[in-house]
Amino acid sequence: MAKQKSKLREYSEAIVTALILALLIRSFVVQAFKIPSGSMIPTLSIGDHILVNKFIFGTKIPFTDSRILSVREPKRDDIVVFEFPKNDEYCKSFFRTFTKRIKNVMDKGNPVYLFQDDCKDFIKRVIGVGGDKIEIKNKTVYVNGAPLTEPYTIHNDEPCPNMGPYLVPKGKVFVMGDNRDQSYDSRFWGYVSMDEIKGRALIIYWSWDAQGSTFNKIRWGRLGNLVH
Repeated sequence: MAKQKSKLREYSEAIVTALILALLIRSFVVQAFKIPSGSMIPTLSIGDHILVNKFIFGTKIPFTDSRILSVREPKRDDIVVFEFPKNDEYCKSFFRTFTKRIKNVMDKGNPVYLFQDDCKDFIKRVIGVGGDKIEIKNKTVYVNGAPLTEPYTIHNDEPCPNMGPYLVPKGKVFVMGDNRDQSYDSRFWGYVSMDEIKGRALIIYWSWDAQGSTFNKIRWGRLGNLVH
């Protein structure tokens, strides 16, 4: 009996230790995310599963906006995962209302939507950092007066008004999706604070095409691709 209790205790300690290590890794080192929308096509597709480097911009101290052990700050062209900007009134007044969640349940017939919070993490490309001047003319992005070379972007024929100039404040970044005409980004809700950034997209470890045929749902060619 004593040996059984000893083994049970060993197993319990091993499980608890593994859970703690997994939690620490997820919180401070690397975290997995799934791409739910097409705003970053062609760089990231719906159904891509990516790993995000969480320590490169510093480890966030729990319950604070402070970071420690930062390797560097976000720079232009980084693809970053971040919390939806906290000061966005659309998020506060529309996404978080209980009536909105009730409507989702009624429309989609699934009670899980009652507990869904659409103020979730976003993933976009950094276009400008603190001190940069951003302008958009005829769908071309200009940073500090120079046009960006963006071979990764997608545009369609929809007209788009010129925007800017915007002067990015210190401690914030201006982000946009690569699928420019299908992206909800800094053009609509403003800048992202450094303390809202969770990490930099690193690699695609899995990719699943829900619309593909039975034998072509896994996008083998995307597995292991670095995100840049």
